[in-house]
Amino acid sequence: MKIKLIIALAIICFSFTVKACDICGCGVGSYYIGILPEYNKRFIGLRYQYKTLQTHLGPAGQRTPISTDETYQSAELWGGWNFGKKLRVLVFVPYNFNERVNQDERGTKNGLGDIALMGYYNLFNKSVTLGSKLLVQSLWIGAGVKAPTGKYEPNERLALQDSPNNFQLGTASTDFTFNAAYDIRLNDLGVNANVNYKVNTENKFDYRYGNKLTTNLLAYYKFRLFHRFTVAPNAGILYEKSAKDVEHSKYEVEVSGGHSLAAIAGVEFALKGVSFGANYQNIRSQNLASGRAFAGNRLMTHVSIPF
Repeated sequence: MKIKLIIALAIICFSFTVKACDICGCGVGSYYIGILPEYNKRFIGLRYQYKTLQTHLGPAGQRTPISTDETYQSAELWGGWNFGKKLRVLVFVPYNFNERVNQDERGTKNGLGDIALMGYYNLFNKSVTLGSKLLVQSLWIGAGVKAPTGKYEPNERLALQDSPNNFQLGTASTDFTFNAAYDIRLNDLGVNANVNYKVNTENKFDYRYGNKLTTNLLAYYKFRLFHRFTVAPNAGILYEKSAKDVEHSKYEVEVSGGHSLAAIAGVEFALKGVSFGANYQNIRSQNLASGRAFAGNRLMTHVSIPF
């Protein structure tokens, strides 16, 4: 047990020292899930993300004297619980650390973000033998809700009309997600796909963030060592698209919305009592906030303990 605890603490410490980056949706939640840790009944863990975004760019996307560098860090407590073989619930509780720097000032915001709950139902979980190989596949679908637990400051939007309304801890709105997760594996070679569509509602400040689509496709291979240790390198793509934000129920916010495509490379490790991993997301193409914002690459690390 002491060895498991030491490993978990080491990974958490590593998570708070790495550097990396993000895309559309900075500051108001990330719905990338990827490959879930291995667990039979339930797990609890910590995810860490580091993201950066350049805003106040010129009409052609060039830096200007007022261009701003924004950094979004999130330490997210997350967990999952299987109820029998058909139901699964995931919970995300983020704590955000936002920083904004330009030539005139430096600002920070730290605090609880928006808590999210997602439920899944297993449509099928099948396994068949193909010669000497085992083919396993599963499909989960579900829905979720995001609560307005993070602080939203309306004056932020009023002060920066030419910048995306991302520098917030939360959206001040109750939002809904629709999710699907598919996994197919032939022996130890597999493909994992996740789709998440987030429907946003208008908050009490007459602002509604644009609906957001997040999809990822990952190929992985599980190397099983000494019958107790699994290493699973993985690679794939992540696509995100956000509609434009809307003010007062009818006015589109020009510097909002957009899309990005990222290439992902990562690795997952699993012992009997702890799982941990990391992935690097390299932005290959993007068009954010009508070209007035630019996202850098990003990195996510996590550790989880099944129980």
